[in-house]
Amino acid sequence: MFGLVDVNNFYASCEQLFRPDLRSRPVVVLSNNDGCVVARSPMAKAMGIKMGQPAFQLRDHAQSTGLVMLSSNYPLYADMSSRVMATLESLSPAVEVYSIDEAFAALDGMSLLQLESWGRDARATIQRDQGLTVGVGIAPTKTLAKAANWAAKKWPATEGVVVLTDPARRRRLLSLMPVQEVWGVGSRLHRRLNAEGVHTALQLAAQGPERLQERYSVVLARTACELAGTSCLALDLAPPAKQQIVVSRSFGDRVTSLPVLQEALSNYVARAAEKMRSEGMATLQVAVFVRTSWFSPSEPRYSNTAVGRFPGPTVDTRDLLALARQLLQRIWRPGFRYAKAGVMLTDLVAMDGQQGDLFLPAGRDPRVMEAMDRINRSGYGRVAFASQGAQLRRPWKMKQQQLSPAYTTRWSDIIQTR
Repeated sequence: MFGLVDVNNFYASCEQLFRPDLRSRPVVVLSNNDGCVVARSPMAKAMGIKMGQPAFQLRDHAQSTGLVMLSSNYPLYADMSSRVMATLESLSPAVEVYSIDEAFAALDGMSLLQLESWGRDARATIQRDQGLTVGVGIAPTKTLAKAANWAAKKWPATEGVVVLTDPARRRRLLSLMPVQEVWGVGSRLHRRLNAEGVHTALQLAAQGPERLQERYSVVLARTACELAGTSCLALDLAPPAKQQIVVSRSFGDRVTSLPVLQEALSNYVARAAEKMRSEGMATLQVAVFVRTSWFSPSEPRYSNTAVGRFPGPTVDTRDLLALARQLLQRIWRPGFRYAKAGVMLTDLVAMDGQQGDLFLPAGRDPRVMEAMDRINRSGYGRVAFASQGAQLRRPWKMKQQQLSPAYTTRWSDIIQTR
């Protein structure tokens, strides 16, 4: 048995948690540079606001309806996510963190009454300890658990918990569930299925796995088996190692100067290196890319990518910065207004157990980067490289004009009560 626990309207709920005045108002969270909607509160959904809707279309709307638009506060969301996952790990012997706001829990060996009780307890505990509301779906396969979770959120009468152990109840739910709501069925695939008369999850479950594998893919065939009650997907307790690490941002203002672009890229490289080391990986290859805006037809367009390799794996930010600088010089073209840049680390290998090369010079001492990472994680300050710049006004920094405080991760932002 699997339990799928998913926080309702996660980003918007985190914002409302520390702002009780927002709980009676529609709230949306915007993407990088405050560009478009990436999360909505239930009131915002009821107003007809769509995911991905550009923020400029909502400004007049906000004045007339009281809509609140907030910038993405990823440190807050990540910290609240870690707290929810820690609570789940205290309630289940095995937990697979599937995304920032949802996780699968192992619930083997429980009776129907115990499963229902576990779901209610998990929901109440997270509400009490983190102040967030979750939906809980419980079923004998992961795909059915996702379907049960969808039902727990859709119908208030369930009180946020649905257990699918009864075949008749399962069949009833799948007959009401549109096929596009099935885990892993995207918009293009659901249109193909609709064209062949498959409109509900129950109709998909009734399809023969061999036919689905022949006409579509083994993944869809596995999904149909899971909907029919045959478990094909186990808990993934050890996520596979990352194949690449990408850090890219759209600039707050257009960048026309090479030194400014170098400074922005240096910050992206430093961040990518930190993420790589936290994963216990080293890299053999770096790719740097730049582009102008896709949405300014009156301006000349340009995009390019350059790739470079190291003779051996490295974890040192200094090596990455030096190579990235060379690659940027190779693709830089004056006369353009750059809108975005980024870095990609590929050919990742585990830092431990690397075989050295007799004919290559010894690499840099990894303890320098270890010390730097410890300082930057300590909360007492940050150490950076000179190429990352020290300007207070950085034209490339993201626009976050409606950014909420870091309520749980910065001492100065902790709420004070009097």
